[in-house]
Amino acid sequence: RLRIMRLPRLHPNRDYADSILFIPAMLDMHFPLLKYAFYSKDYYPVVMDDEDGITDIGLKYTNHDMCYPLSQIVGQMIKALESGKYDVNKVKLLMPTAGDACRGANYTGALRRAMQDAGYGFVPVLTLNVRDYEPESMMKFGFAMVWRAMFGLYYGDILMVLLHATRPYEIRKGAADRMWKKWIRIISQDMMSGKNLSLLRMHRNFRLMCRDFSRIRSYGADKCSKQVIGLVGELYVKYCHLGNWDVVDFVEQQGAEIHVNPLSYYALYYMDTHMIRKANLEAKGARVLMKLLEMIQKDMLKALTKYGYFTLPPYWQLKKEAHGLVNYNIRNADGWLIGAEAVGYIRHGVEKVFAAQPFGCMVNHCAGRGLYPSLTRRLGKGYIVSTDVDASASKLNYYNRLLMLIHGL
Repeated sequence: RLRIMRLPRLHPNRDYADSILFIPAMLDMHFPLLKYAFYSKDYYPVVMDDEDGITDIGLKYTNHDMCYPLSQIVGQMIKALESGKYDVNKVKLLMPTAGDACRGANYTGALRRAMQDAGYGFVPVLTLNVRDYEPESMMKFGFAMVWRAMFGLYYGDILMVLLHATRPYEIRKGAADRMWKKWIRIISQDMMSGKNLSLLRMHRNFRLMCRDFSRIRSYGADKCSKQVIGLVGELYVKYCHLGNWDVVDFVEQQGAEIHVNPLSYYALYYMDTHMIRKANLEAKGARVLMKLLEMIQKDMLKALTKYGYFTLPPYWQLKKEAHGLVNYNIRNADGWLIGAEAVGYIRHGVEKVFAAQPFGCMVNHCAGRGLYPSLTRRLGKGYIVSTDVDASASKLNYYNRLLMLIHGL
């Protein structure tokens, strides 16, 4: 049983930190916990949450040919700088990137250009990646940050799955959301204090979370059976309501249940395709970390399965089951993982899959949309509806395609 010493207590005080770190709103279910990984003497993290008018602001300072998520990120950050709530001389901007051939690799440079045009060229832009992309502006991270991030990742994963699988069946409206907030408070206190961040405690909490949510779900789950829609696609569009136009709420309003695969699959995919192929000490460390992440993921999925919740197979099994159906050489951005998740859903009983992607995303076209007809034909079952998200796209068409998947197929 692996244990860990108590981590230092965090100081969530803006005046305590040297810099205010703006983090783009990318992960709705994870950043309430992941943000604690960034608290330090160096940084006071602020996750962007303003939504009004950000698209117009973003398009004013970014090229419309760029990826849709960029306009949202730029719009949020510039609006926050203009709000007067923050000392702009202390602000730094964080831009995570895969650092590969995806358009997202240009986000850092595009954000700097936008800041320059908006009159904030003096605000530093940091990048978070593991491929030595722009090493001079890379954010430094240590053991405590990685350990807290790991707990934020997996607790965010399991709470996301439990919330989405419970809320459609609740009899008392808001019960699932209240349970989610309760556990967010509990884990937030642990992340702040540095206590209870052991793998043994995580193992116990997985089962306690499943138990608590299952007690809500059991009231309604036996009385009705709802169809499940699997969501696949690009990272921002998949995990952020701004990117997918509130697809989770829309599906639930239509009387269906949505399943969003945990973010840990992307983390393992990223390490598998981007890191462990290096022949250096960093790659060896990545292999050790990957083994740990695999172990935790299996434990999380085991807890969910025990309490009757649907899950896809663990990462390596999911990859194996997609052999011959997806091209493992497509490793840019979300790459072959998009198609592999679609295969996993159809193979394991979720035969309706909604694929959301930014307009013009070549990775999604090559590893997603261009593949879907072949997948359903070769699997002999399943329906995959793909649609683009863009500032100029019609939400009516977007929701109509989703309605067709839910009610018409």
